Amino acid sequence: MCGISGFSWPDQGLIEAMNGRLAHRGPDASGFYLGERATLGHTRLAIIDLSERGRQPMVNEDGRVRIVVNGEIYNHQDLRKELIAKGHVFTSDSDSEAVLHGYEEWGPAVIERLFGMFCFAVLDERQGRIMLGRDRLGIKPLYYHLSGKNLIFANEIKAMLAWPGLNRRVDAQALYHYLGWEFTPAPQTLFEGVKKLRQAHYALFDLQSGAFSEHQYWDLKFAPAYSRPEEAVEDLRALIKTAVQRRLMSDVPLGVFLSGGLDSTTVTAMMRELGVDPLHTFSIAYPDKSFSELEYANDMAAHYQTDHTVLMIEGLTMEDLEAAVYHLDEPMTDLSAIPLMLICRKAREKVIVVLSGEGGDEVFCGYDRFLASKAAGYIEGLPGIKPLLKALASRLPDQPQKKGAINIFKRYVDGLTLPAEGGHLRWQYFLLPGQAEALFNEQVRAAVEFDSFAPLRRILAGCNSQEKLDREVYADLKLTMADSVLMKVDKMSMSTSLEVRVPFLDHQLVEFTGKLPGWFKLKGFTTKYILRQAIRGLVPDRVVDRGKQGYSLPVKNLLRGQLKPLMQELLTQSPLVKDFLQPRQVDRLMAEHLAGTHNHNHVLWALMNAALWHRRFFGGA
Repeated sequence: MCGISGFSWPDQGLIEAMNGRLAHRGPDASGFYLGERATLGHTRLAIIDLSERGRQPMVNEDGRVRIVVNGEIYNHQDLRKELIAKGHVFTSDSDSEAVLHGYEEWGPAVIERLFGMFCFAVLDERQGRIMLGRDRLGIKPLYYHLSGKNLIFANEIKAMLAWPGLNRRVDAQALYHYLGWEFTPAPQTLFEGVKKLRQAHYALFDLQSGAFSEHQYWDLKFAPAYSRPEEAVEDLRALIKTAVQRRLMSDVPLGVFLSGGLDSTTVTAMMRELGVDPLHTFSIAYPDKSFSELEYANDMAAHYQTDHTVLMIEGLTMEDLEAAVYHLDEPMTDLSAIPLMLICRKAREKVIVVLSGEGGDEVFCGYDRFLASKAAGYIEGLPGIKPLLKALASRLPDQPQKKGAINIFKRYVDGLTLPAEGGHLRWQYFLLPGQAEALFNEQVRAAVEFDSFAPLRRILAGCNSQEKLDREVYADLKLTMADSVLMKVDKMSMSTSLEVRVPFLDHQLVEFTGKLPGWFKLKGFTTKYILRQAIRGLVPDRVVDRGKQGYSLPVKNLLRGQLKPLMQELLTQSPLVKDFLQPRQVDRLMAEHLAGTHNHNHVLWALMNAALWHRRFFGGA
């Protein structure tokens, strides 16, 4: 992994400052190219070709095309052979050099030939342009800002903020979406004028005119090609094995995150079957067993005889909370973000690369929200049912454990009260009807469009299927996964100089799932049905038949205990709260949460992180 950055003018001081802010992404080396019309920067975490020859920016044979790459290109050996046959000269064993010569040969179309996780920037002085590119699923992030005829970009916003010409302003519309979704949907960010390059897109910037254009080069298409699950099982298992095998490409030690759940155990089993030895595994645990999966993780570590490391998380330190806010660039409050940062820090003591089961729940319908949506289809037509359920839920106090019948029921009713157009993502959205309008002050209300599911509608306009479950999978892959899950994984892992690879998001595996009828994934109320069938025999039945738990932090309890003083301090003193929100409404949410009558942990945690973010990036810290 690496850090990449650049801009459309020469400035050595600025590129060195940007490299400095990306040093955690690439602690092994740094470099830059200072041209007459543009500058490129790079910090390197050496994983493939550890020699000096793998340093970047890389340059082609005639010295007029340069590239910086963040990521791994798993098919680089095949590309290398093809390009050498066409006369290209390679000077390193780096996978990044295949992208450079591929661009020479095929231009922007090179991106369609790449298998892997990546973002990159090409400076083409022959054509007078910069090309930015991002992988199909959005595993690696890339941001940009346009100012007149100038372009500045990096894979972390903090690097771009080294440029004084980027004025720091909060995007009020993005703040509204953030409080509901717990992340900012692309292409917006919370920094006004800073945008994300969307997954499966590349952009071209003309150095002369300043013209900027984005182009989509890939999309998931649904076209069922199987009629019975049994027909697809062997193909699916082979694709999972290939996906894992591709991600073993490394010249440094690697391991796997093991929760004991279906996805992480599948990856662990495949790594063991493929001969990885020693096999390092890493798990998170909490003292509150309702939030912990340690029993299952230890069971699978013993089953596969791994070198197992457990990190017990007993609470949060202010240092860890502020580190996560800083490294995320803009807040996203997935409750597993900080635990992930902590386990990455622990894993980095032993390995440089880990594999993870991220993506399995999106691709194979593993989340509870898929079940909630299906259940809603059976009851929403019943007259008077919603008011009845809402009245019942309001009488039940929140329970301290993670799930349980009461908590599940209350959360289900919350989602059911949101507009049906939200589909299964109603249960991933955390502002109730009217709550945003009450929270924001009059000035912000006049500037913001209160439309909860506008980002979802934009995304679903590109889906080629009208089947409900296909559209739900598509929405997960294009919205929550790209802008929340994968952003979390990249930023938290790279904060510790650790690379995380995600086999379930191999694009050929994802394309294959588009050939499966929806009921193969969610059969009745059995999630991940086809995946369970494909790995039965490879993974013990006690895991194959397990439900999902997850490793999120027990934030609702921490806000009533350890983090209560911090919450009260931040949400009563933050300029962000005072400038954008109604302080009385924020006080009400805190009071109800502390009394235990309501669980407002998602909104309160989002506000706390936003306040810390504002203090860090706008307060001169």
